[in-house]
Amino acid sequence: MKALRKYIDKIKPHFEEGGRFEKLHSTFEAFETFLFVPNTVTTKGSHIRDAIDMKRTMSTVIMAMIPALLFGIWNVGYQHFLSEGVIAETDFWTIVGFGVVKVLPIIIVSYVVGLGIEFYFAQIRGHEVNEGFLVSGMLIPLVMPPDVPLWMVAVATAFAVIFGKEVFGGTGMNILNPALTARAFLFFAYPAEMSGDKVWIAERADAYSGATPLSLGGSGKIDQIPDFADMFFGFIPGSIGETSTLAVLIGAIALIVLGVGSWRIMLSTVLGGLFMGYIFNLWGANAYMEIPAHYHLVMGGFAFGAVFMATDPVSATQTTKGKYIYGALIGIIAILVRVFNPAYPEGMMLAILFMNVFAPLIDHYVTQGNINRRLKRAQAVAG
Repeated sequence: MKALRKYIDKIKPHFEEGGRFEKLHSTFEAFETFLFVPNTVTTKGSHIRDAIDMKRTMSTVIMAMIPALLFGIWNVGYQHFLSEGVIAETDFWTIVGFGVVKVLPIIIVSYVVGLGIEFYFAQIRGHEVNEGFLVSGMLIPLVMPPDVPLWMVAVATAFAVIFGKEVFGGTGMNILNPALTARAFLFFAYPAEMSGDKVWIAERADAYSGATPLSLGGSGKIDQIPDFADMFFGFIPGSIGETSTLAVLIGAIALIVLGVGSWRIMLSTVLGGLFMGYIFNLWGANAYMEIPAHYHLVMGGFAFGAVFMATDPVSATQTTKGKYIYGALIGIIAILVRVFNPAYPEGMMLAILFMNVFAPLIDHYVTQGNINRRLKRAQAVAG
């Protein structure tokens, strides 16, 4: 590493002001900070020094997603060989190998397209390349079906980065979660490739169902929904990283323990979903409402969205009370959409995007409420 550090220091002047490649300064700086901790510090203005910087935060989130990614790779292969009827004769590494072949290209396309656009905008603006897309570049593949065409991943990623981030000013300025923006774009632009039973199993056998629990519930086939254990562990068709609630739970624990993810948003989202599920259980107007409330937590992308999407520090609420309100409304709306509108079975995606828009308004009213209470207290003391 010392030799690499010396080499970088040697070529660094060429990328600084007055050097031959000064126009590529942002690109060089991005690679340098990726390899080494930057030696620059704040020199003016009010600031707080903290060990958790942007790079460490993003690295922590990526590590927290590794269990979901690894299980997703295995499950892609498992679902394929299960549809072929040869899962009993297929060894573990063959299953994993098939999953890697299917998932790895999606990850590569996501990072190449997304980072390429990020570097381009950094260059033309003369800004630093932020680490924000390191997380988004992994989230996008994890919320995609395994059979999604690669060109669609590229188009959706470009749309999410350009219209979901850069038009608002880049990392830290976006209103919507970029990964969910990419998924929503594909869902409405190419619904056939993002819904139905054909897209959730890569190269499935003919006449094999491949239906997800959400699609079964939406079509009224409640008796065919897998049992709770299978959905909790993730032995079901679905998006690459969303099927295993256990893997997502491991990531949630890591985020909470390391102080990166908001446990308030996660907890309130779960409680909001359970509350709405129990209300429907009491109502019982149709078969979907009779699904036990806790089943909704392990169906579709509810758990993944609550842990990795709703807690996005940019598009989520910032106030403590606002986080409880924000999370609870996400859980409630997600179950409402699932049950009342089966045309959009994954209500979690729409619920989070909807609440992303209202997050600033929630923070505004929470902050204004605190100001009003303090003013009344000050007036009472003065009186």
